[in-house]
Amino acid sequence: MPAEPPPPHRARAMAESFGVDAARYDRTRPPYPDDLIQRIVSAGPGLDVLDVGCGTGIAARQFRAAGCRVLGVEPDPRMADFARRSSGVDVEVATFEDWDPAGRTFDAVVAATAWHWVDPVAGTVKAAQVLRPGGLLAMFWHVFETPPTVADAFAAAYRRVVPDSPFPMPPSGPTLNMYQAIFDKAADGFRGVRGFGAPDQWRFDWERTYTRDEWLDQLPTSGALTRLPPDDLAHMEDAVGGAIDALGGSFTMPYATVAVVAARTSAG
Repeated sequence: MPAEPPPPHRARAMAESFGVDAARYDRTRPPYPDDLIQRIVSAGPGLDVLDVGCGTGIAARQFRAAGCRVLGVEPDPRMADFARRSSGVDVEVATFEDWDPAGRTFDAVVAATAWHWVDPVAGTVKAAQVLRPGGLLAMFWHVFETPPTVADAFAAAYRRVVPDSPFPMPPSGPTLNMYQAIFDKAADGFRGVRGFGAPDQWRFDWERTYTRDEWLDQLPTSGALTRLPPDDLAHMEDAVGGAIDALGGSFTMPYATVAVVAARTSAG
């Protein structure tokens, strides 16, 4: 029986591989719903935000536009450099678990499609240390429902080229149940650390239409694919591109952006 793959936060080579093409990542990854950003800002006691795993600064730019002061923490120096240039925020290069807050505290700690790369226990403990009373820890992810024909083509190619991925093979059909396990693990992290109130889950629904070229442009930014050899990536792109061609060259993707949040209590 093959060995179980490591949990995502231990797959450091994959976690720190996104900077291989930071400009593509920033160009193709969608931003987060404005209603989510505003709800996080409104729920906290102030405007100082720590962005964990800030990547190229996609969420950081949105929080800055909402009036926040943002500090980023990012383990990949290439992504950190892009974020500094694109969003104008200060970014410190470190994993969140090893990052030194140097006595600084914040009104919100956020992680935009990044908390699965953080040790769920150590990360929640660190967040409790740096949050002010009433401050919010909010981690959020995009959940997308790929059309079945595209998902099936992707799944078949994925099985062939990344059999040892720490992520489950992309299923066809609804994906929210798969992601719910990630949300539940995040919520469990709150329950195991003193100083947080009961976790809550927020959901924001939206959609986006992709052309074949737009979807294939973002495909290599997936964590399981950032380090693929060119021949394997070409196989993946041919399989997925053919499925999109069969749909007429474009498709509309339903998204749900889901946040798991909890507030720092004054005790703990």
